[in-house]
Amino acid sequence: MQKQELASWLCRYRLSKYRQDIGSYQGREQEFHQLFTPYEVIEGEGNCLLNSGIDEIWDLVTGVVSGSDHIFDNAHAQIGVGDSDTAAEATQTDLQAASNKTYKGMESSYPLSTSQKVTFKASFGDAEANYNWNEWVVKQSTSAKCLNRKVENLGTKSSGTWTLEVDITLS
Repeated sequence: MQKQELASWLCRYRLSKYRQDIGSYQGREQEFHQLFTPYEVIEGEGNCLLNSGIDEIWDLVTGVVSGSDHIFDNAHAQIGVGDSDTAAEATQTDLQAASNKTYKGMESSYPLSTSQKVTFKASFGDAEANYNWNEWVVKQSTSAKCLNRKVENLGTKSSGTWTLEVDITLS
């Protein structure tokens, strides 16, 4: 009997839309989320794991690269959103939007790593990313390597705060 090893990459995301601006809660984002209730929550699954992200993971695991120029920690991980609806392909390296794209760093205490899962979370305040959200990525700010890309129309932001939380589980 031949044994076959299987691995699974599962991405789940949640977009919470608030009428309030998170701007004055910098560093205290958890307080904002406790005080205010989103008027809409969109949850979904799936994304396209990008070849450049796969290579970056293996380079980190093997020590080919290291340090703040490559790790996805609180100071260097970002979530980017854009308005391109170009289908996701593994060979892409970033958002496909020509001009309407915005990258935000992590909320305090993110990313979190527990039980074979990492959670990235970023909030886009009142004056940020006000356009149609058709795509998103998780990106390392210094190396500019993106782990993944998702294409889905999440709506048009014009004000308030939209918080995108991305869970990636490996098993």
